[in-house]
Amino acid sequence: MESLYSVKLTRLVEDFHLEVLRKGKGYEKYLVRTQDVNRPGLQLIGFFDYFDPLRLQVLGKVEHTFLEGASSEERRRVFEQFMSYDIPALIITREMEPFPECMEMAEKYDRTILRSPETTSAFMGALITGLRNYLCPRITRHGVLVEIYGEGVLIFGESGVGKSETAIELIKRGHRLIADDAVEIKRMGSFQLMGSAPELIRHYMELRGIGVIDVRRLFGVAAVKDEANIDLVVNLEPWRDGAVYDRLGLEELVTTILDVEVPSVTIPVKPGRNLAVIIEVAAMNNRHKRMGYNAAQAFTDQINRHFDQAMAEQSGEDQ
Repeated sequence: MESLYSVKLTRLVEDFHLEVLRKGKGYEKYLVRTQDVNRPGLQLIGFFDYFDPLRLQVLGKVEHTFLEGASSEERRRVFEQFMSYDIPALIITREMEPFPECMEMAEKYDRTILRSPETTSAFMGALITGLRNYLCPRITRHGVLVEIYGEGVLIFGESGVGKSETAIELIKRGHRLIADDAVEIKRMGSFQLMGSAPELIRHYMELRGIGVIDVRRLFGVAAVKDEANIDLVVNLEPWRDGAVYDRLGLEELVTTILDVEVPSVTIPVKPGRNLAVIIEVAAMNNRHKRMGYNAAQAFTDQINRHFDQAMAEQSGEDQ
């Protein structure tokens, strides 16, 4: 899957502790842009239809065993055809020794050969996860992200409405800060959003009248977290007299970010309202909804049953 983003091959080598058996052309600057990974099973028998040479290639125990049963000339022919494609790198798992014919053709076509001590399945799972993290769609939004009872709550609102002050109160109540002012949001898969802070401002907050503070040093490492899922969006807005606000909570509002719909609530701000407690309750209520219990719906059903019963009793008396 082609991505707008990229990650250096050397970064992957560092992250996954890969051994460099041979550096190919442009090794230091090569950018991987594809999330998918390929095990060249069919390619070993000469089938290259739909072969994507931009993917990282992983040679596991199955492919290695198959090649062991072939003659040296057959292996040379296989690797020559395979290495003729401009692949980013061939990664050999289980710390297996590369075939001489493989290294010979890698030398001829100037390809990169890497090696991992991990089993093939474990390595591919970790590699695909890592690639998706590096290459997934992303956006930066102005807001505050906090984790409340395990729920990632993204707080939006115009400047000066009290986002950071509310976040400080939530931290004092034992919850954790992920990002203040700028939130980097990544789409992990089809329905999951992950939020984090830019490296430059991670763990810092700005409070008007005080300035910039280091949350980790003031409140301890338990008060911060590097990233969290985004489970709820809270929109803070100044209280407007005459505006109609949801009193029951039956209306299921969502905010769409990177084509993912996230449940959202709008909370009006006015003097005297404890926003931290309200957002805390909103997070707990959102978790209950995800677990299958909707208090507003349960309350409505209870009222309806009460009126149905009253109507039935009235109807019986009239008869």
